Amino acid sequence: MGLFGKFFSPSWWNGATFGTALFSNRHGREVGRDDAGNVYLQHKDDARRRWVIYDGANDGSRVPPGWQAWLKGTIDELPEKDLPPRRPFEQPPLANQTGTFAAYKPGGSLGGQGVRPAATGDYQAWKPE
Repeated sequence: MGLFGKFFSPSWWNGATFGTALFSNRHGREVGRDDAGNVYLQHKDDARRRWVIYDGANDGSRVPPGWQAWLKGTIDELPEKDLPPRRPFEQPPLANQTGTFAAYKPGGSLGGQGVRPAATGDYQAWKPE
């Protein structure tokens, strides 16, 4: 979205607004970027103030776990320096899939495949006395 779009569209859900970008350029310094293109900043005067400018939709689940730890102050160094390297069995993080076609749908649900398994008969309904 260009500069014109920042002024005349409600872009708060799709990237930084003009005010956020202005504040970030004035008071923050870029400390890193992740694979998704998100930019991580830290306040020039107060190192405890940290924030992210998303590349696309503003969704906290799009922040990888290492950067999430840095944003919350759990680790002080950047994730590349403070955390161990990713192990071969670890999968890359995914954004929240709820509401998309990639969301989990168990067997027998309205959007899922298959048939719901039959009740086993080991359930007894509670009856008040």
